[in-house]
This record gives sequence, C-alpha cells and structure tokens, in this order.
Amino acid sequence: MNFPHLTIIGESINDSVPSTHKLFEANDLVGLKNLAAAQDIGGAGYIDVNVGPRSGEFLAEMVRHVQSISGKPISVDTPDPAMAEAGLRAYDRARADGKLPILNSISQARLEMFGLTRIMPFIPILLASERVENGVGQPNNTAAEVHATACELVAEAAKHGIPVNQCIIDPAISPIGADSEGRLHCLMGAIRLIHEDPKLKGVHMSVGLSNFSVMLPPKRADGSPTKGPLESAFLTLAAPLGMDHVIGSVKRNYQMLPPDHPAMMCVNECLTLEGFDVIMRVQEYYSS
Repeated sequence: MNFPHLTIIGESINDSVPSTHKLFEANDLVGLKNLAAAQDIGGAGYIDVNVGPRSGEFLAEMVRHVQSISGKPISVDTPDPAMAEAGLRAYDRARADGKLPILNSISQARLEMFGLTRIMPFIPILLASERVENGVGQPNNTAAEVHATACELVAEAAKHGIPVNQCIIDPAISPIGADSEGRLHCLMGAIRLIHEDPKLKGVHMSVGLSNFSVMLPPKRADGSPTKGPLESAFLTLAAPLGMDHVIGSVKRNYQMLPPDHPAMMCVNECLTLEGFDVIMRVQEYYSS
C-alpha cells in the first residue's frame, strides 16, 4: 500500500460476508479470532466487528474475543443503539493502548447514539448519505445535500464534546458497475465540498471501499485483477481530497495509480459519462 495516510478498518468480521456468517453460525471462535489476527498482522488500523441481527451480548462477546488476541482498536459496527451500547461497554481501552473505538455509524435518524459517549468516548462514523426532513428519512442525491448533512452531523457531534478532527464522514460509495444514476459524480463532488469547507477542516472521511467493485468479476479478460485496481483508482482520486480511512481488506494492495493505468482511465472516463454509458464503460474495462 502506498497511501501513507490511509487507515484501513478491517472488514472481514462482518455477518454480510458469507464465509464469516458461517463462522458466526457455527460459533467458530478459533476461525473468527484467526480473522482478527490476520487483519492485525496485515496492517489494519482498526478491526470492524459487525455481527448482523444478533444480540448485543453476542456483539459484546465478539469485541472481547477480538481484543483478547489483537491490540488494534475496534470499530463497533451496528445501527442498533442498544447493540452499540453493549459493544462499547465491552471495549477495553487499555488493551488498545488507550485508543478510542470507532462507532459505525450515526445518521440523522439515529442521533440518540451520540448519547453513548456517557458509556465510552468514541470516534463516530457519520453517515451523510441520508437526512431527515420533516421527520422522514430521505436519501441525499446531490453533492450539496451530502455536504449539508455532513455539516449538520459534525455540528451535532460537537454538542456531545466530539471535535471535528475526531469525526469520520461517510459520504457513501456505490457499485461502479451498476452506476446508471450518477452516484460516482455525487460522491466525488461531495468529497470535494467537504474537503474545501473551512468549517470541516481536520475532519476525516471513509467509505466501505469493497462496495465500489461489488458484482464485478475478479479478473479481466487479459487475466489482470479487476477489483483491486478499480478501488485503487478511486483512492487515487479521493485520497488527495481527504479520504484517509476505508473499510476495506488488508489483502488488497491499494496503490496510487498513474493516469494511463486501465483502471484509472476507466474511472476517469466514468466521471465524464452519464446513465448506462457508465455501466457500458465498466463492462468494457473488465472485458478487455
């Protein structure tokens, strides 16, 4: 990896990963601990723990098990406030050299989760892809809407004693292989607005990077990998604009790409296209 300021939040202990789901179902603690150890050794800055729709006590136990074999701080990953509380109560800062956990994620529909700072101070991931308008949740479909929601969430975090430089904004990333609605345009525009806003100076940004290449074949027609280079191409554009965290894989060798790299050319051209032309350009990339 040659992004010197990029922190990887290891994604493997997540119920949405089929192989991890099987480990959860089998209560295979050895396998789950091995996943945590591999991510620690592989260079993860945090280890994400997402147990899906299980109990808060199950999440708490997983936090304890991961911390029993790794000194990396934990990302407690759940939209459920009660489960988040259980995970934070289980977290042992001493085992992580005093480092705060991440709480992933808080949206405008879940502002009560800021109150969990009474249990444990944390670094919040702030989900800026959706807002609450007149009491109803709405998706953000423009860069300006994402930016506005990010500002409001950071302001709310400040009310709970969380400074801007301790916030991570998630502007949300979508699969490029199915992007007929301009989500990549929206994302890059939002990242730029957040980066250029003096009120947000010092804020961090993160996305679930594997979502960018989901549903794509692992290799191109010429045998070269598909997913890793596309993710690296996105990071090549986003890292200079403040994208300094990703929920991703320690097995991917994220690299800054030159302009003439096929993946870089694909992503840059997708930013000039609209509708199904984006999908066609991605299909051209992996069929080359």
